Amino acid sequence: MVNKTIKIKSGKVAKIIGGKEIFIVAEIGKNFIQTEEERPIAEYLRNAKELIDAAAEAGVDAVKFQTHELSDEQLNVPIVGPHAPSFDRYPWVRRNTEATPIRFWRAIKKHAEKRRLVFFSTPMSRKAAEKLDKVGVPIWKVASGDMLDYALLDYMFETDKPMIISSGQVSLAELDGIVGHIRARGIQFALLYCVSHYPCPKEFFNLGTIEHFQEKYPEAVIGFSDHSIENIDIPLAAVKLGAQIIEKHFSLSRDLFGTDHKVSMTPGEMKSLVEAIREDQYKKVNHKLYYGKKTKELEGAKNHMRPSFNKALVAARNLPKGTTLTKKMVYAMRPIKLIKGLPSEKFFEVIGHKTRAALKKYQPISWRVLKK
Repeated sequence: MVNKTIKIKSGKVAKIIGGKEIFIVAEIGKNFIQTEEERPIAEYLRNAKELIDAAAEAGVDAVKFQTHELSDEQLNVPIVGPHAPSFDRYPWVRRNTEATPIRFWRAIKKHAEKRRLVFFSTPMSRKAAEKLDKVGVPIWKVASGDMLDYALLDYMFETDKPMIISSGQVSLAELDGIVGHIRARGIQFALLYCVSHYPCPKEFFNLGTIEHFQEKYPEAVIGFSDHSIENIDIPLAAVKLGAQIIEKHFSLSRDLFGTDHKVSMTPGEMKSLVEAIREDQYKKVNHKLYYGKKTKELEGAKNHMRPSFNKALVAARNLPKGTTLTKKMVYAMRPIKLIKGLPSEKFFEVIGHKTRAALKKYQPISWRVLKK
């Protein structure tokens, strides 16, 4: 029998993922940003600690944030996110980067551990992962939009830390490719079934995929990242079908300024969900309402967010003609639909090739500019 439990330790806080208890994650993300006008870092830190306190009171196991590093994530081109059409991505990512220097992450990690919670965060680029590695996260989370960012994944693979990956914006074939890399390195991992719509209507869910994942990836802990609102029956149905991780966005109020507040659970709602899971109320839920088909293709390239959130390869610095590409010379940056470069899943393929001409920093990398 496959031993798929993942033991993690955040400071002195130890937890088991895939054990007898469901691992419940409050996805705070960047919900510490709550006003349209920019505020001091100290205020963001207070907001983050208040959210951690509320999550602890609700009874969750972990708090998860999102970590941005503008310089290797978002190219300076005008584009709005499809899930938040009023937000120009470049200034939004810049604001998130400037709001969260490494001292911010160290402070909230310490506060989370003080409240007996595991702290981790989703890095949105390789440099963001490097920052979090210095902070000491015990596990990696890969966002659905970064599942094909092999510049980022490569860094995670090298650390040998366990990983949580998400299925929201990949096809089954793309997911198999990622899992193949993880398996080859013997890394422990969890896989979250996810539908990347914000908020997600109940008719979009196909929770039968959870059972399919359990059979297809027996060594993985299977969970559910839920973007529904005001209906705890959907995550409860996921638990009934075998999900061992439940991740929900978390905010003090859905009326606050920001991209994710509107799809978040409030403290009272999170407390109700945690109690329902711990008290086995999921057994009473009619899971067939959300089951769909056991075997069904994932959204993959059809997902409306991919053109804005997937990445293309660009030069990480000025490169003279004839330069042999190394990993540190290549960034994977958003948005692929406005960058005429190779998709980020080609990262490993371009390493070792020489440039045909000099490339400027952030210039797209295509086969046209490389010697084969």
